[in-house]
Amino acid sequence: MVTSRKASAKPASKQSGKPSAPATASKEVAVAGDEDASAIERMVGHAAQDIGSFIRAQRESAEVSLRQLAERTGVSNPYLSQIERGLRKPSAEVLAQIANGLRVSAEVLYMRAGILEERTGGSTRDALVMAMELTEKQRSALLEVYDAFTSANGANAAPEEPKPEGAKKPTASTAKVPPPSGN
Repeated sequence: MVTSRKASAKPASKQSGKPSAPATASKEVAVAGDEDASAIERMVGHAAQDIGSFIRAQRESAEVSLRQLAERTGVSNPYLSQIERGLRKPSAEVLAQIANGLRVSAEVLYMRAGILEERTGGSTRDALVMAMELTEKQRSALLEVYDAFTSANGANAAPEEPKPEGAKKPTASTAKVPPPSGN
């Protein structure tokens, strides 16, 4: 561990009656033994900021004000503001209310908040839901089209023949594609 001078919890002005040094000078002193606690605080703070900035981006892309979101969710306006600024980390219940108010997947908010672990190799649907650059109308339209295509493919798909163990599925580079028909 790093050893350094211990910083007093009391400001200099309270100890000696003299004016204290600028606040930035007192923050530069590291206290031995507090490294683990401060690392945890930074991680929690980062997670809160991450979910807060994500919620703000989703709210702004949906063109919803904080007041409107508060009305939709039943979560107070000041609390929503604190969440967006990374000052508070919301519970799973509050995240579900926010997801409902923003019409986004609660699972996405849970993953962003660190409540659920992100799946590796996520689906196209998840990518569309999480795409911050889309407006809510664009997201809904794309999801509707995507769902229509995937359900049509599922209904029209021929059952796959069983493949011997170790056989690989064809990829775009190895699949045999018929030549385009000329008109």
